[in-house]
Amino acid sequence: QLQLVESGGALVQPGGSLRLSCTGSGFSLENYIIGWFRQAPGKEREGISCVTSGRRTNYADSMKGRFTISRDGAENTVYLQMDNVKPEDTAVYYCAAEWRPRPTFCTILPTYSIWGQGTQVIVSP
Repeated sequence: QLQLVESGGALVQPGGSLRLSCTGSGFSLENYIIGWFRQAPGKEREGISCVTSGRRTNYADSMKGRFTISRDGAENTVYLQMDNVKPEDTAVYYCAAEWRPRPTFCTILPTYSIWGQGTQVIVSP
């Protein structure tokens, strides 16, 4: 069974940093584009960033500068580094995967076919 497992969510103070992980269980992420999304209470799911197998990245304009996506093939994991977090970053963070063996770009629209269960991030003093 193809599963994505997110981890790393926590309670963090404003201005702090956090690194979220997304690990493939039961399959290799090598030929998948991976996206990170978040959903705050009462709001729609929004795209943060994505990365192709060739390490090409894409970011939502509002996320540039504070969020960094990366992938580690050996660990079968994609990371989302969050810096200088703000209370408005409080949300459940999801990763998602879509099969694309030779992509030239990736999308931050929530059109992916495989989703994780999410990890909670709370930014509060």
